[in-house]
Amino acid sequence: MTERHDDGATEIHPTASVDPKAELASGVRVGPYAVIGGAARVGRGTQIGPHVIIEGSVEIGERCQLYAGVVVGTPPQDLKYREGTHSGVRIGNENRIREYVTIHRALVEDGWTTIGDGNFIMAGSHIAHDCRLGNGIVIVNYTGLTGFVEVEDRVVISGLTGILPYCRVGTMAYVGGWTKVVQDVPPYFVVEGNPAEARAVNVVGLRRNDVPPEIRLDLQRAFKLLYRSGLNRTQAIERIKSEITVSEPVTHLVEFIQASKRGVC
Repeated sequence: MTERHDDGATEIHPTASVDPKAELASGVRVGPYAVIGGAARVGRGTQIGPHVIIEGSVEIGERCQLYAGVVVGTPPQDLKYREGTHSGVRIGNENRIREYVTIHRALVEDGWTTIGDGNFIMAGSHIAHDCRLGNGIVIVNYTGLTGFVEVEDRVVISGLTGILPYCRVGTMAYVGGWTKVVQDVPPYFVVEGNPAEARAVNVVGLRRNDVPPEIRLDLQRAFKLLYRSGLNRTQAIERIKSEITVSEPVTHLVEFIQASKRGVC
């Protein structure tokens, strides 16, 4: 079955099962044996690979790539979930979601599991209910994000990492492989271990994101005050405010830590 549009063709493989109520924009390609439910909306130019399952209220943006065996929108793996809860998944534009990734709908009524734009989620990873992901994130193979996890922009999470519920991962942070995250990961820092510990400033990530040298130096000074000075968190924050030049990254670091409910790594 092929539906023609002015800006391209929507191509659906004969073996795919697409509910007539599903909304597929122009240029969408649906591979063999994919299953798309009636509440799905798929944006222009998105590619749905073989054996992909899209179930429930799912919105997928433009030019995304869902590889073989991806599952999006199935009910959360939570004993508190009640059948019939209205919830769903929203995925932005230009995301690459590799083989056998699972992304579950929200647990709470009218809730959404959300993923922003330009993310790369590698094979076998799991995004649980009510997670909120920003933009430009890399999640390496077999990482598990449990419920209500928040990940800010341009984070890298290495493989086989597990993140506990309600944890936050700050922008441009780097989480090492095999890491168990039980508290918030401050922005711009490297954490790793079981449980995770802050190791250093993510200098490589900052350079890749064109953060100026003077701000990288300020973040290194902030790291030393937080982790190497012997000060408690409140004292370190006060020193950062009084001694380090105000900039958007330094301000975000301070505000992120002050807002933490689980504590920081």
